[in-house]
Amino acid sequence: MEFFEEALRSAMPALERYLKFHIASRDDAEDLLQECCITAFERQKSLQSPDAFRGWLFAIARNKCVDYYRARAKRLELPMETLRESTLSVGLYGQRISIAVTDVLERLNDRDRQILSYMYIRNYRQDQIASMLNIPLGTVKSRLHAAKQRFRMLYDDPPALKGEMISMKKTFPNTMPTYTIAATDLAPFPVRWEELMGWFLVPKLGESCSWAIYDWPERKRAEVCTMRVTGRASIHGIEGVEIDIVETDPTDENRTDGKNAVHRTMIAQLTETHCRLLAESHMEDGVRRSYTFLDGDAFLDNWGFGPDNCGNEISLVPKDLIRREGSIITTEQLPFLLDVTDRCTVAINGRTYDTVRVIDCYAYNDGVVSEQFLDHNGRTILWRRFNRDDWAMEYYHTPWSERLPDNERITVNGTVYVHWYDCITDYIL
Repeated sequence: MEFFEEALRSAMPALERYLKFHIASRDDAEDLLQECCITAFERQKSLQSPDAFRGWLFAIARNKCVDYYRARAKRLELPMETLRESTLSVGLYGQRISIAVTDVLERLNDRDRQILSYMYIRNYRQDQIASMLNIPLGTVKSRLHAAKQRFRMLYDDPPALKGEMISMKKTFPNTMPTYTIAATDLAPFPVRWEELMGWFLVPKLGESCSWAIYDWPERKRAEVCTMRVTGRASIHGIEGVEIDIVETDPTDENRTDGKNAVHRTMIAQLTETHCRLLAESHMEDGVRRSYTFLDGDAFLDNWGFGPDNCGNEISLVPKDLIRREGSIITTEQLPFLLDVTDRCTVAINGRTYDTVRVIDCYAYNDGVVSEQFLDHNGRTILWRRFNRDDWAMEYYHTPWSERLPDNERITVNGTVYVHWYDCITDYIL
């Protein structure tokens, strides 16, 4: 009994994260957490080895989630009967359609995609769809029937994965292209930002990107990162995509084993509302080290973002949580601060972009502020990093204002931050 109680207490944080990742309703997740504990207590005699406790407990939790979804399926009219069991799932931040379904929807024509989305994702009734589209109810029914037929045909014939190798046709210049940033008086536009925060890749099948870091004030190219989505993946029952990453000449904070190239594998997930990392692994000291969203602070401090690692929101509009006037930034006193502050014209590499400026104040890394400029497509045109003057003093030993005396400075709530480096992606090349 003493072992059981201690083991359950130790596993409780990870068990709670597991259930909250699987169950949209926080109340339902908490109910299932209690049910898991009760079931584990009642079945503890079936545990054959103390070393198997964690796997045994999570098997109970997995079965509880399956039972939960089966009960929901009886109450809901699930769409498109021929789809695989895992097609429609529920996650912490609302209902989401699986990557396989998203791929097929994107291959349909606009009319088919619209009517299927209204019916099965937004859950409108057929009479409501008829009213919104100003068409007869009978037309709605016929369009739905035809759209479902075309959906099934494409679903049974998935597209080949685009790009077996990362294209290296676009090479990054040795020196950072000259750029200008001019704030405008225009109101910021809303933007759908599907990139993985800090990595610039959209985690969808067929996607790839590369990006480079440029140190200031020399503006010399440092790290270059190439990324590609290699296929579908699942971690602890959460569906996402696997990403292959190679960092060449990494910065000191990204370097492992003193090598000039770091090979990482990540699993990421894009939902209707958020984009987030689920797992990361790399080699260090000859050992493959892996971290998942169940690892609490060990994951969140390096790879996660947001409350309960919900990830970054993808529908961005100004919330007045962060305000920038010239070099002075003021913020609300809240964790995980990220907000659209203004609209800017960015001229870089011979082109001009209409962008919104998104500022992240120590949301991803304590003592670090970043600003990135997104165009109307939600793609990063320019990303800039600023370090708090005393950031990582135990490693660098010198304030950043002394290390980089000629670099730009900003103040955030009265504290000095110093510009360190910029990033650009192959999107602008």
